[in-house]
Amino acid sequence: MTVKPADRPVLGIALMLGALFLFVLMDSAIKASVQSLPVLQVLWARFLFHMLIVSAALRLMGRRLPPRTGAARLQVVRSLCLAAANLFFTAALVHVPLAECVAIGFVSPLIVTLLAARMLKERVGWQRWTGILVGFAGVLIILRPGAGVTHPAALFVLVTAAVFAVYSVLTRRLAGIDDAFTTIFHTGVAATGVTSLVVPFVWVWPSAGGWALLALLGMLGGVGHFLLILAYQRAQASVLAPFAYTQMVWATLAGFLLFGELPDAVAVAGAVVVAAGGLFVLWAETRGAAKQA
Repeated sequence: MTVKPADRPVLGIALMLGALFLFVLMDSAIKASVQSLPVLQVLWARFLFHMLIVSAALRLMGRRLPPRTGAARLQVVRSLCLAAANLFFTAALVHVPLAECVAIGFVSPLIVTLLAARMLKERVGWQRWTGILVGFAGVLIILRPGAGVTHPAALFVLVTAAVFAVYSVLTRRLAGIDDAFTTIFHTGVAATGVTSLVVPFVWVWPSAGGWALLALLGMLGGVGHFLLILAYQRAQASVLAPFAYTQMVWATLAGFLLFGELPDAVAVAGAVVVAAGGLFVLWAETRGAAKQA
């Protein structure tokens, strides 16, 4: 099935904002889960419950299982990218505050802009390149290399950002091939398969509350990625990228309310610099569109 991505940027942005809010809730559930369960087990549960919830929803809608894809290889690569991104991010959450992880992860939208130029042939002007450089400078402020302040696990978030950027670009590419329901199903297929091979070696039996939390994070992830797919079907990857910075607000609130964490002044300053890079890109794009109108 071929799906032509629509050019509805406002709706795409709204869907993106909803997805990012759910991702912060999911990250909070993951951070709580890894306090008592192995990282790989939490990752396995995240994708297993994702698959169960999405499969049930598709059956209720009368859709066939598994839904047929027009790009099986891309779907597998995308699913494995998400699994790798989740693995590194979850490992970082064990040692690094939630808000700081999200702040460092802000570099991902900038990498998306880079990849969109190469893989999706989207035009990237000097304004976007400026935003990318400013964003990377902000990440360096947060990490403070050589200062010994940030836990080394924060580097896992940089790996997460790079891999998730590839995932985001593949999401945009698949938007022109498969519909959202097909892609949201295949999001968890390869990831569930790979993690199922290793989870028996690290298994710890969860409590009743632990099972509920694992099911919750799977549901949040499934719905969040469904909204993300819809967003990329309605707007260019480079248009959506700057709005990832809204996560910092929710992550700071969640970190404080649930875990008693607050980012220090330097981390906040770095996050502001990264966000400024993205917002500059947004301003330049809006100004350019107004001139062309």
